[in-house]
Amino acid sequence: PKSTFDASLPKVSGQLIVQEPTASSGLDTTRVAVRQSPLSIEYYKGVAWSDRAPRLVQTLIIESLENSGKIVAVGRESVGLRADYILKTELRDFEADATKGGTPVIGVRINAKLVRMPDRTIVASENFEARIPAEGGGIDAVMTGFDDALGKVMKRMVEWTLKTGAALPPPTAPKS
Repeated sequence: PKSTFDASLPKVSGQLIVQEPTASSGLDTTRVAVRQSPLSIEYYKGVAWSDRAPRLVQTLIIESLENSGKIVAVGRESVGLRADYILKTELRDFEADATKGGTPVIGVRINAKLVRMPDRTIVASENFEARIPAEGGGIDAVMTGFDDALGKVMKRMVEWTLKTGAALPPPTAPKS
């Protein structure tokens, strides 16, 4: 997770649920994806994430938002927050691209939508992407590239979420 943010980021008064990202079946796995050709996805042999990629990314988004210190409460749906907003994301790229030969380029691309509750209105949408050339072809270099690319995407996504959330009207109390 990202842990350093600009102190001038706005504080958000609402509560946020981060949903698990949706992803294609090729990315919704614990296996580390590598694209050898534009038309197929393969996986590094004997290498796996600690959890399915979407679940891993969800955890890192939540931890990064918490680390900002700028939001009242953030969590998964299972923690039982009364959400003012939901962050819905789609993991579109999360792979090492080796289609051009040589050193792989790590690609991370996430689409995010901020949804106001309880009416479930999309109030903002943004794409976040990073492409980082690995510093070598070995798996350690590839994993470092994933860390760098995902870190850049996370930082921008957290900043966008906080700035967008702070610019919205404050959450209203439920009517009785």
